[in-house]
Amino acid sequence: MPFSNNVRPDRMPGPINGNPMSGLCDRVCIQVKKVFDACVKQETITGQTLALTSTVPTDVATPFTYISARNTTTRGEISNLIIIPVADRQGCSRVQCTVTIPMEVLFTDATGITASGTTSIVITKDVLMNIPQASVMPYEIEAVVSAVSTVGNYVSDATFSVTICVTVIMKVVSEVELLVPSYGYCFIPPCQEFQQEVCEGFFDLPLFPPDRRC
Repeated sequence: MPFSNNVRPDRMPGPINGNPMSGLCDRVCIQVKKVFDACVKQETITGQTLALTSTVPTDVATPFTYISARNTTTRGEISNLIIIPVADRQGCSRVQCTVTIPMEVLFTDATGITASGTTSIVITKDVLMNIPQASVMPYEIEAVVSAVSTVGNYVSDATFSVTICVTVIMKVVSEVELLVPSYGYCFIPPCQEFQQEVCEGFFDLPLFPPDRRC
């Protein structure tokens, strides 16, 4: 989407003489979530147990055949959070917590019906992060997560043993108000309606067959 002062993209103000600050017409206060620090950890976990808590449909017959599993949300649930400042590193703290990732498992039951089930996995984090100084508005610890598995086996009852690829991004964030330069409001183009051209391709053919001469 182009950014402009509610004008067409071809009439947008732009940099003058290559200066990206030219054309700025305003200063605005925006409310955003500021990220003070972040770190990512990717790992492959083998032998991860996925015990289903519910299934759709509910009347599935064992044994199951595993298909795949993946996270149902990108926001991990943080619990057991402990933040301990590191004495010899100013602003740095040891962050310990448990991250729970909700999961959905796809499988087929003994009759060949494709079904799904809900479960979750638990990841323990113990990392060093830069923590902002105390203020009236508090900071938060967030976890952005992704977990995908395509390899697994049925164990018993409603339990699978799988190999799963997990990504966890830990963030220190806070809702803040920032003063930023602005080019004005964004240009929002009209929606383009979807139309299926039944005769597309047919109308591209020549009206009459071309002559073929020996």
